[in-house]
Amino acid sequence: MASKALGVGLIGCGFMGRAHSNAYRRLNNFFPVVHRPVLRAICDINTKKAQQFADVWSYERTESDWRKLMDAGDIDLIDICVPNCAHKEIAVAAAQAGKMIICEKPLAMNAAEAEEMVRAVEAAKVPNLVSFNYRRVPSISLAKQIIDEGRVGRAFHYRATYLQDWTISADVPQGGDALWRLEAKVAGSGVTGDLLAHSIDTAMWLNGPITRVVAKTETFVKERRHAITGKMEQVGIDDACMFLAEFANGSMGTFESTRYARGRKNFNTFELNGADGSIYFDLEEPEYLQYFEYMQLQSGKKVESHLTGWRKIHVTNSEHPYMNRYWVPGTCVGYEHTFLNQLADFLAGIESGTPAQPDFRSGLRTQKVCDAVLKSARSDGWIEVAK
Repeated sequence: MASKALGVGLIGCGFMGRAHSNAYRRLNNFFPVVHRPVLRAICDINTKKAQQFADVWSYERTESDWRKLMDAGDIDLIDICVPNCAHKEIAVAAAQAGKMIICEKPLAMNAAEAEEMVRAVEAAKVPNLVSFNYRRVPSISLAKQIIDEGRVGRAFHYRATYLQDWTISADVPQGGDALWRLEAKVAGSGVTGDLLAHSIDTAMWLNGPITRVVAKTETFVKERRHAITGKMEQVGIDDACMFLAEFANGSMGTFESTRYARGRKNFNTFELNGADGSIYFDLEEPEYLQYFEYMQLQSGKKVESHLTGWRKIHVTNSEHPYMNRYWVPGTCVGYEHTFLNQLADFLAGIESGTPAQPDFRSGLRTQKVCDAVLKSARSDGWIEVAK
């Protein structure tokens, strides 16, 4: 089957821009999708940085104004890898221009913005995806498979942690290209939108909707020097967040995130306990999924297993999610492959007519939980998640 060129216009030259660019460059080496990404344009207001990025990743041209990408006939897909404050304007314009859209998480600054983005993409009927790439970790996809097969049974508890330590020093500034995540007017929130959005998306994918929450946030360093102005300014984002959650299926959840956990660099874990079994995942050992089997199927009936105990499954066999596209059993894939898997699913969804998830509407549901968490922290009480 002949390949179909997919003109890519990527906005933003940061860490996520690199991760996405790598996926575009390597996709067709591993996945037999019809579309063939062509890196048409990289856009950044820093023209020198954009040119360096284009040279490294072989983009055909650079732009300093993202609006020029909307009118470009050779660009089919807009990839949004800029700070959260710019997501809505770019996504709405891209939808109105009839472009496919991939947007980094969180979808927006708040649910109101996210709703506007959903209306735009659904009115234009353009393919859209939010980059919650951890769904594409093979071990997490296997966890989803185990749950969908009924092996965990009725869910009782879900607990998640996402811990880092890179903002502990009071000397770390806020703002600018590198540290915009610490500036409230650019990021919208701190660990809630940056880290817990991932945890929330994963939790609801595995365990269903969250219906209400009660939360506590803390900002440990109250003032930081601004990277651009050099002035000391108040810090408006949350450095740490803990919340309790109730799920629609009746289970209970605990979530914790901080950037003040000394020694934790990207410690992302979850555990689900059910009547028939449990699962546990740790991103620092991404090739493993731990599974406890209490009940097993025999002759179509559930019976207590005579081999109860935790299994540490090495998720590298060809029958495991995505692994038939890579190496031989026993060899691991890494963080960068989650973006290849995500892009492959997105394009396969376009080609099959069954859109990949999470789309913007799914991202809106996560945004509503984030909003409820922050509202609860301000009000000091339980908050219902908006439907």
